[in-house]
Amino acid sequence: MKKLLLLVSLTILALIFLVAEEPVAGGDAAQGLPPLIPRQVLFGNPVNASPRISPDGVKLAYLAPSDKGVMNVWVRSLDGGEAKQITQEPARGIKTYFWTADGQGILYLQDTNGDENFHVLLTDLNSRTTRDLTPFRGVRAVNLIPRDQEILVGLNIRSRGLFDMYRIDLRTGSVRLDTENPGDIPYLTGNEWTADPSGVIRVIRTLDFRDGSAVLRIRDGREHAWRELMRWTNGGLLDGDVAGFDADGSSLYVTSSSGKDTAGLVKIDTRTGREIEVVHRDAGCDLSAEDAMLHPASRTVQALVINHTAREWKVLDRGIARDFEILGKAAKGFFRVVSRDARDSKWIVAYEPEDGPVSAYVYDRKTGNLAFLFDDRPEFRHYVLAPMQPLTISARDGLPLVSYLTLPVGIDPKNLPLVLYVHGGPTARDEMAFDPIVQLLANRGYAVLQVNFRGSVGFGKAFQLAGNRQIGVGAMQNDLTDAVRWAVEKRIADPKRIGIFGGSYGGYAVLAGLAFTPELYACGVDVCGPSHIKSLLEAFPAYFGPIKDLFVRIFGDAEKDESWDRKISPLFHVDKVRAPLFVFQGANDPRCPIRESDQIVQAMRDRGLPVSYVVYSDEGHGLVRPENKLDFYGRLDEFLATHLGGRFEPRGAVEGSTAEVR
Repeated sequence: MKKLLLLVSLTILALIFLVAEEPVAGGDAAQGLPPLIPRQVLFGNPVNASPRISPDGVKLAYLAPSDKGVMNVWVRSLDGGEAKQITQEPARGIKTYFWTADGQGILYLQDTNGDENFHVLLTDLNSRTTRDLTPFRGVRAVNLIPRDQEILVGLNIRSRGLFDMYRIDLRTGSVRLDTENPGDIPYLTGNEWTADPSGVIRVIRTLDFRDGSAVLRIRDGREHAWRELMRWTNGGLLDGDVAGFDADGSSLYVTSSSGKDTAGLVKIDTRTGREIEVVHRDAGCDLSAEDAMLHPASRTVQALVINHTAREWKVLDRGIARDFEILGKAAKGFFRVVSRDARDSKWIVAYEPEDGPVSAYVYDRKTGNLAFLFDDRPEFRHYVLAPMQPLTISARDGLPLVSYLTLPVGIDPKNLPLVLYVHGGPTARDEMAFDPIVQLLANRGYAVLQVNFRGSVGFGKAFQLAGNRQIGVGAMQNDLTDAVRWAVEKRIADPKRIGIFGGSYGGYAVLAGLAFTPELYACGVDVCGPSHIKSLLEAFPAYFGPIKDLFVRIFGDAEKDESWDRKISPLFHVDKVRAPLFVFQGANDPRCPIRESDQIVQAMRDRGLPVSYVVYSDEGHGLVRPENKLDFYGRLDEFLATHLGGRFEPRGAVEGSTAEVR
């Protein structure tokens, strides 16, 4: 869930919304607030990021900008010394990479201008040559599983709508089909297939769209038939996530809510599906397989993360209790063990405070010594950042909504302009973690409210399923409305200066908020948000096709039910919009195609309503290139200042941005 988190005319409406007629850079609005944090500090490239130790524990890899300002992989000795740039991506920064098992190469993923057709590339440390291991046009790589001298990877070569697992030899580059998709294994999160310790694909996770069940299938070996191992009827989306096999492949760690509301981590027998052990379950939140820490050799669960209102570790292995005690006291913020050497003697640890930079360290388990590596954005230490506070807001029907409030530093938290910042998904969640967007808004003088509305994941299956068919005019959107009204009732928010901002589903919530509760918002900012649910479903990529039923369960069948589509699609309600809207869109977005933005913008313009529109020609579902991020947040900065009255940093042209005002 790190899996995070996704991403109009400056018409003056002073008489209606009682805000300044021009953006305010200083003056009364700035009194008491700390100095402005430049957008370059918040949204430019990090200095260093994503450190990983080599398997032999000798080298350190990390991401850092090239001389052209593009994030690439650099490698140096773990003990220090000169770092060398290993990869040579010229335009689009690398986000995901891995060491090869022998420590002589770097594997990484890259797409083209945001099309999400990721390729797997391999760079040799010695020759500095890079090979595309999946050079197939229009094909996406998912489910990457590195092995000794090969990788297993899901590719939709045979059918664009289905992914089979292929085995690629890292030395020769040969690609061969390893495991064929039975025909009903959809792309969900990209980790549907699991290999056992010997490298044989043995487990697949799927959904039964007849009743919404999550299903685990297993086979006893490469030549054996698949059989159903476990089924969660009417389960949550986190049911059946696989944390891994045990050392001999006889048992499996999976998340399961069987007989309960929340998904715990359980150990099951791979022959019978019998639950051997409940490793841990929390009554208030689901556990994530992604956040379970397994021993690299014994494959026992050592620790896991509990994340209800804030993240905390639950240590299960006494062998690491001393390590976690040392690490828990050493620095500020929640820490993660992000990389381990093959002997498990040295760890790379990252500390993640919600109001500071991510700090990376090398931890020596033998000596207990923690050696500082770097801050990802050291300039943060020169600025005052705002703390985030967790809270629970009651919806109108009494449902508790775990939320987060970030208040500007240095001023009285009363009658403030407020930005409701809505997460995407909708099957995602907000959490207590650093977010540069939140810090930008708080620094400009806005209260920032983030709400885990019903339908968000992580709070049990009842809470998640309560969001089905509740978008737009239903309880999912009402939860956002109720949270805003709570902030007004508490006199935190000025009711005349409330903005709504979000991307993807959050962008839809922006459009729905302006259309269905027009009295509530003074402005809205939509990033890649769908405006017409029927046309969104019709345009799904081929590999989304098999999971359309999942979206229909959440959104309702807008393709077949025209009255429902017209009821929930903001496109048909633009005549109710009163507030100015700013729309941002990546031209190559495969999930929420540009048509979704084009049509809402045109509909508003046809009615003479205030809307501005910016398209980035080399982006997809959200922004990746720092030049485009800086352009976007500069426009956001000015727009909110104009309509909500906060302060801002003056904006100039950003060299290299592909922003096109339409």
